[in-house]
Amino acid sequence: MESDPRKNLNAYARYSGMAFQMLAIILAGVFSGFKLDQWLQTRPILTVLFSIISVALSIYFVVKDLLRK
Repeated sequence: MESDPRKNLNAYARYSGMAFQMLAIILAGVFSGFKLDQWLQTRPILTVLFSIISVALSIYFVVKDLLRK
């Protein structure tokens, strides 16, 4: 019994898209925190805070995406 190659490709595209979405959210959070720390001279408080928030936000979006489909 072989699985449909199109189904496998769709699953691969879906999950790799989720990974890139997570990466983009986390990088945006870290970059924003870093730039705010530079501007407000509060190093590294906001970088750490925005990193944690962006990881939680990216996990939320992935779980929401997984439950939707």
